[in-house]
Amino acid sequence: MSGKVVLYYFNGRGKMESIRWLLTVAGVEFEEVFFTERAQYEKLVNDGSLLFHQVPMVEMDGMKLVQTKAILNYIAGKYNLYGKDLKERAWIDAYAESARDIMDVIMVTPFTPPEKKQSHLEGLQVKAKVRTLPAFEKALGASQFLVGGQLSCADVTFFEASLMLEELFPTILSSFPNIQAFQKRMKAIPAISKFLQPGSKRKPQPDEVYVKTVTSVLSHMFK
Repeated sequence: MSGKVVLYYFNGRGKMESIRWLLTVAGVEFEEVFFTERAQYEKLVNDGSLLFHQVPMVEMDGMKLVQTKAILNYIAGKYNLYGKDLKERAWIDAYAESARDIMDVIMVTPFTPPEKKQSHLEGLQVKAKVRTLPAFEKALGASQFLVGGQLSCADVTFFEASLMLEELFPTILSSFPNIQAFQKRMKAIPAISKFLQPGSKRKPQPDEVYVKTVTSVLSHMFK
């Protein structure tokens, strides 16, 4: 295994997108291997690369890391994006997990049956406006960043989640001025500004090709 960081996933967002975001903010270059057929996934399972037979998987520092949260925490810890002590890490985890809760709901939307999609989105919007966004609005009223007065993985994860919410509900942040100001600060970070430009490794919203590829490669999960 070389010293390169290599990501194994689909050519789409999914659970790997937060990892792409965090590596980008940390200034870590990475390569990607995209699954296009089930045989690629089965090969990784058979050679023992996928500990729990799940993706994403990241080759990094001589390890084949799996489980999204474990990967994110490793990157955050290594690149000083995980707070100064255990108390800060606890709050970082709380905010990051809340943001991921929202993103998990968004991620399954393309796989939701058409007759259930409208109620799915309505439930997401209510949860975000009533429970999630007010908590972040309050936290960002007291500081430029969510925890400890400095950039952490929680900020990166929530920024990603806020952009995803706006893609679905363009005016959802209209009554949250602190979050809007936070977005402007995050967009001013050079690595993020570059990642938001066309041609970066940031992935677009899922389309039919992405959905078809995922359901084909991971067919055992869609039976």
